[in-house]
Amino acid sequence: MTSISRRHFAGLAAALASAAALSACSGSSGSNGSSTGKVVWSTWGSPEELKVFDTFQDAFKKANPDIQLVFQPTPSYSEYHSKLLTQLSSNTAPDVFYVGDDRIASVIRNKVLMPIEGASVTEADFASSLLDIARWDGKLYALPNDVNPDTLWYDKQALKTAGITEDPAELATKGQWTTAKFFEMTAKLNAAKLTGAVYWNYWATHDGFMTTFGGKVYDNEKFVAHEDAKSVQGLSEYAKRFQSGELKLADLLPEGSGEDTLLVTHKLGFLAAGRYTIGAIKGAGVDKNLYDVVRWPTPDGKAAPTGVAASYLAINAKTKDAKAALTFFSSFLNAEGQKLRLEGSGNAVPSIKGADDIVLADKYPAHAQTMLDMRDNGYSNYPAEAAIPDLSNAIAVDYMQPLYQGKKTDAQAVLNEVAAFVAKKQG
Repeated sequence: MTSISRRHFAGLAAALASAAALSACSGSSGSNGSSTGKVVWSTWGSPEELKVFDTFQDAFKKANPDIQLVFQPTPSYSEYHSKLLTQLSSNTAPDVFYVGDDRIASVIRNKVLMPIEGASVTEADFASSLLDIARWDGKLYALPNDVNPDTLWYDKQALKTAGITEDPAELATKGQWTTAKFFEMTAKLNAAKLTGAVYWNYWATHDGFMTTFGGKVYDNEKFVAHEDAKSVQGLSEYAKRFQSGELKLADLLPEGSGEDTLLVTHKLGFLAAGRYTIGAIKGAGVDKNLYDVVRWPTPDGKAAPTGVAASYLAINAKTKDAKAALTFFSSFLNAEGQKLRLEGSGNAVPSIKGADDIVLADKYPAHAQTMLDMRDNGYSNYPAEAAIPDLSNAIAVDYMQPLYQGKKTDAQAVLNEVAAFVAKKQG
């Protein structure tokens, strides 16, 4: 599994609510039936995953009978963006489409997106830290359709097996969830022949290792992590644990023993993953109350920002019916629309204000508020990095993965290499 393959989770919402609910949210977007035209929209996902949009589309068509809605999905994340770029250059792109957070800044700079003006949803409705990546020359060109902060899911039974009696979420509430305490737990899990923690290898992981230590990754357009002692320390401390086997990459786990399997068979202490993990736990038929979430630890026990995985919705600058496109765009993104797409699914966290009850309504996991707190305290991929196609993936696979595997052992040297690589790519 590549470092970007996990991204199919972000934004694949289960539209399980009624058509009446969508009718209400469509009405709030300004659609009154007077807009005529066609909206072609697209995202990525397998056929099974994409079925979740059927109810949404049927309801939208019912609420907006004058708009012809056409869905043009693509199976994989990587294929999707290649296809989209080709379509944009040949003037055959959809009217409204998803863009990943490692691509959105580069697509914006191609001047092929319509500025977000005239939509009933505005930037004030969203966490400002998630919007910088979608802004260029003072204008906003996309909005996050939903997000997934990587909370640390933990298995209480696995912790008990390792002789751990303290509860991570309770420690966090007291301001005592320190990096030292976390590493103490992963060491005990490893000693009990369990996996301490599993992470996905992508930008939010290695950047999170650095920012939770108080470090910086970019200063505007410049990569500065190699010059920041706290960033170097954070990456070094985590790299040591990967090299010792306490921590593992989900991308490299053997088939049949993936991260979800380890979690639901009580062989894993912590899993850094999004809200979609609820589905894996419930689907396995295990006692869901054995699992909870906690924010990432920090040296002083105080909360610190981490990366938030997201996908963004954008409008083609050459759409033939801007009014119809804006109607769909607003209906998809506003609070009512996000509730319709996300309620009961466990797939993602809403990106807009006013829809937080989606996460809290079931009171599961017990500390579900952590997902919202990490969203609000988090950050999107850095614009300088996302402006260069495939740069985020190259950093993860070509530089961070060898460090975690022990093929390279010096975090400072690796960050020096990344700095040189980024500078070269920036020209």
